[in-house]
Order: sequence, then C-alpha cells, then structure tokens
Amino acid sequence: MRNVNQNAIQKTKVAIIGAGFGGLAMAIRLLQSQIKDFVILEKTNDVGGTWRENQYPGAACDVQSHMYSLSFAPKTDWSKRYAEADEIFDYIQDITEQYTLKDYCRFNHEVTHAEFDEQRNIWTVEFKDQPTLEAQFVIFASGPLHVPQVPHLKGIEKFKGKVFHSSQWDHDYDLSGKSVASIGTGGSAIQYIPEIAPEVKQLYVFQRTAAWVIPRDERKYSKLSKTLFKASNLYRQIHRSRLYWTNESRVVPIVQPQIMKYGQKLAEAFIRFQVKDKALAKKLTPDFVMGCKRILISNKYFPTFNRKNVELITDGVQEITENGIMTKDGKERQIDCLIYGTGFITDPRIYLKHFNCVGRNGIELKQAWKDGAESYYGISTKNFPNLFQLLGPNTILGHNSVIFMIESQVSYILQLIQTVDKTGTQAIEVKHDVQDQFNERVQEQLKGTVWQAGGCSSWYQAADGKNFSLWPTYTWRFWLETRKVNVADYNFISTTANVKNNAA
Repeated sequence: MRNVNQNAIQKTKVAIIGAGFGGLAMAIRLLQSQIKDFVILEKTNDVGGTWRENQYPGAACDVQSHMYSLSFAPKTDWSKRYAEADEIFDYIQDITEQYTLKDYCRFNHEVTHAEFDEQRNIWTVEFKDQPTLEAQFVIFASGPLHVPQVPHLKGIEKFKGKVFHSSQWDHDYDLSGKSVASIGTGGSAIQYIPEIAPEVKQLYVFQRTAAWVIPRDERKYSKLSKTLFKASNLYRQIHRSRLYWTNESRVVPIVQPQIMKYGQKLAEAFIRFQVKDKALAKKLTPDFVMGCKRILISNKYFPTFNRKNVELITDGVQEITENGIMTKDGKERQIDCLIYGTGFITDPRIYLKHFNCVGRNGIELKQAWKDGAESYYGISTKNFPNLFQLLGPNTILGHNSVIFMIESQVSYILQLIQTVDKTGTQAIEVKHDVQDQFNERVQEQLKGTVWQAGGCSSWYQAADGKNFSLWPTYTWRFWLETRKVNVADYNFISTTANVKNNAA
C-alpha cells in the first residue's frame, strides 16, 4: 500500500465512480434497498456523463426514448420516438433531483489511484486534488464512451484556425460563413454534419470508411399517448416491451450474416434514393457487411451531400497546413475550422492510462487486461475483490438499449453486496476458472457473427482483432444468466478466515 495520511481519510461502504446513467442507476437501487452509505465520485461539476459532454448540434440517441430510460424511474412525457440530447440530459437532471442524488455526489473528484488492502479488505481511493477515501466496495460506472479519440494529424500544431472535438463543442465559436473540415463519419458526425451544413460557407467531410445509415423514426408522441403513459403504467410497460422485442429481433441477422445481406439491400436503396449523384452514392456505400461496424440512423445525413457547399473527400489527410488541409493527392483546401468527429477511446487499457487500479498480489488492472479486457459478465474481474463494473468488457450492444444491460448489472451488483453482508465476510471475488470459462464461451459465440465475419475492423475490437466490447447474443439471455448470483462462482474473503473456496 502507498503511504496515506490516515487522519485525512474519509470512509464509505460503496464508492461509485461516475455520475452518468450507470452511476445514477446504481445509486437509486442502493437507496431503494435502504443502503445509504455510499458516494458518487464525479470528475466534473455535474451529473450526466455522455449526455453532459455531448451537446453538439443535432446530438440525439439512436435508441428509442422509452427504452433509453430507467424502468424503475420512468419518464412518461418523452416528446418523440428518439430523444435529442437536451431532453435526455433534462431527464437525468430530473431523476437526480427526484432521488436527491446530488446529496451523495462529490463533484470534481477525479480518481487517480485505487488499491485493494488485502489485510483489511478495503479499497483506498485517491484523487487528483481531494482527500483520500476508503470504501468496502468500488463500482466503476464511468462508461466506455467518455475519453475523446483525437488522431494526431501531421502539422496540426501549425494550424491557425479553430480546432475542437465533437464532445467538446465550442458553442461560442460562430460557424457562419466559415470553411469547415469534419474528420470522421461516425455516430456523432452524421448528426452534426446536417445541422452545420446550411450555416457554413463550405463543408469538407473527410471519410475514411463509409457508414451504414438507415432511416430514423422522427415521429412525435401525441398528447393522448403521453396522457396514457402517465395514467397507466401497464400501457407504458406494454409500449416499452414492444420496443424491446423489436430491437431484440435484430440479433438474428447479426448472428447470421447471410440474413443481414437482405437488409443491406434496403440500406443500399436508401442511399441511392437520397443521394442524387450516382458516383457520390457509391462512395457513401460501405464495402463491408452491414452491422460489422455500428449501424447509424439519420434521415438528414445523405441528403446533406446534395448541397453545393458540401464536399465528400475520401483521399487520406497528408498534413495540416497553417490555413488548411492537404490530402494525399497533393490538393490543399483552405479552412477556418477543423472538427474531430472521431468518437471515443474504447479500449480500457488506453482510456484508463491516467488511473491505476491495483488488486490482490499487486496486480494492476491494465496489466491484467494487457491481452484484452476480460471480466465476468462485464461486472467482476478476478484478482479484484469487491470491484464491480457497469458496461464492462463484452456487455456493450449493437442492437438494443444498454440501459437494459445496466439495470441487469445493477441488480446483480446489489445482490453481490447483500450476499457479502449476509455471509458476514468482507469481500467477494470471482473464481479464476469461472471467469476464464465464461470468456472462452463469449469469444466462441462471437465467431461467425457479423462483427467478426463482416469484413471490417471497428471500435468493438482490439488491435489484434479480439472483440472485447460486445455481448454476443440476446440481451434476455444476459438478464436470465445474471438474474440471480450463483454463490458457487465466487470466493468469499474475510480477515479471520481469509479465503473460503480457494481460487481455481
């Protein structure tokens, strides 16, 4: 253990790292279970996570509103089928106020080091500029999409114009009449590109890989629907259930890529219908099976390329000059502003680089994950007792709402905490062989899916091609398998007996 001033240490039962959807969901369920000895550690000055950060023009969710909200803290008056960022952020603020969660939040607490004390079975958590904290349980709820991916472009330091990432949008910078370059065509870019195109003088869209984009349901909920949602919980649950099973059906073409190719024909027709120039439509059509990368939704993205002031550029960037971008064909385009629509770092071995987490036997988490992040149901990791994670390895989705996964994991973590309390022990750790066998099964299930056999590389994968992100099958199976903790999967640790059921 590092030397820590014991007099300055604060103590709590549960420390939740992150005040986004996951952290707040965990906090609500703790309160509902009469566990009030917890804190939410947030590195910024407000709750919201992804939806606090991503406030770029056109920001919206690609999961239906009633599925992208907590079942135990529902919102009945969503304005439309797919909510925009402002409305989601307002919902997060509302549930925070409803459950008085800010009373449990410690803002501006950026975690820099966490270490498990094997003598006392306690986690010590250190911060950038705050007193140390001790907790029996630590829950990572920071999410996988919070560290911007900013590519290093040759010559960028010479550029005299404005530069920012989509998640750090500078709303004080006026784009009107400017020549703008957007790097990337992922989930954020396809939303802000149609919004800024009408106001800029010229927009250059730099595309490395084309994206599959399908139509978006922009219908608004009627006054009657919102009244029924509020008056009848059953009516709302039926609506949510219909959305859930509709989304869940999308797994079929994912696990059977030959079926996906039929849906891909419709997506190709959608591109040809919306883009007038045939050559341009071809450039915007991906050369890999749909679903291999994240499928995006927008009605506005493709028509944007019909505008005279928008140019799609597929030549790679050679370098950034003082006043523009030079592509590999030797052509330089003058710009006033460069926007990175390049997404986020998803490999925890990279986005945790400023955060050391040390478990049993001095094992550091990034080192434990050196060959790829692995855990047990994205929740527990061997050698890290009482450390739990939300949306950990292989629990992100490509077809349904991650809120469903978060709720399943929150319920499971709550059971783990309660089980430790009931047994009179201090800590719980997943057995080594249990985690290893689980991950072998996950990787085997991923074989043959569109994510592995679709002919592309994506943020779902590590550099060596291993998919460390996605749950490989139906979410109802995840719910079923995590509905009840199997205590035989775990070792229980106490200061007196040390370890029951020695790790395999």
